[in-house]
Amino acid sequence: MAENKLAIHEILEIHEMLTLKQAALVKGYVSEPLIKDKELQKIARNYLKNTEQAISELKQLLPNKV
Repeated sequence: MAENKLAIHEILEIHEMLTLKQAALVKGYVSEPLIKDKELQKIARNYLKNTEQAISELKQLLPNKV
């Protein structure tokens, strides 16, 4: 949880970013098996890893009781 109290509009914006990141992550996992090029597979896996990290960081910003 963030140490500073967030305004409701900030919480909503973080929630919106989380929703978009989670949708991108699902699409990435669905698309990954279809990728044949080895270099592109490497890029996709790196993207998925970074997206998971971003989701984790965004969740930490949200207060526990939302």
